[in-house]
Amino acid sequence: MTRGGQKNQDDMPGRKCLVTGESQPKAGLIRFVVSPEGQVVADITGKLPGRGFYVTADRDILETAVKTRVFARGAKQQVTVPDGLVESIEEGLVRRVQNLISLARKAGLAVAGYEKVKGWLANEHAQVLFQAWDGSTRGKSKLRGTGQKNGYFNCLSANELGLAFGREHVIHGALAAGGLTKRVVEDALRLSGVRKSTDGGTARPEG
Repeated sequence: MTRGGQKNQDDMPGRKCLVTGESQPKAGLIRFVVSPEGQVVADITGKLPGRGFYVTADRDILETAVKTRVFARGAKQQVTVPDGLVESIEEGLVRRVQNLISLARKAGLAVAGYEKVKGWLANEHAQVLFQAWDGSTRGKSKLRGTGQKNGYFNCLSANELGLAFGREHVIHGALAAGGLTKRVVEDALRLSGVRKSTDGGTARPEG
């Protein structure tokens, strides 16, 4: 068990990635099912009916899965893979992270804007810091490295982060501890593995 009574990832149920063969917690994987028409469907929420099979939430590994026959092996039947599957997974994860941040905001667990985020970091109320990957590097660096306990994410653009907070655009956002924040972190980690930044790097969490 970790601090605060939360389960360590090693204590959580694991699944094996079809591509790497490695077992890991489901939070780091994308679940897939097969539709009645025999098409592979990404189950972003993990709630679709049917026998599920899993691939690591990493863009390179997902693209390898698309190029090979691992989905048929996981489904134990012939399947079709839709065009743009990896891109649709990325889009689905963006929407999910946005929706969860929006719910956290409405529950009083998230704030946006430089001064509000700075205040939450100063009093250690912030558990997670989000910053738009296309925001000013200088402005973002002033808030980095202090206060956030469990992570830093730069996997959303200013417009995408803005939609999560009901604004046109947002550069800085922070989340307090809570069940919703845990769910945001899990999906932001998956999105960070799937998404590539515009400068050719991977928009992965840091810190």
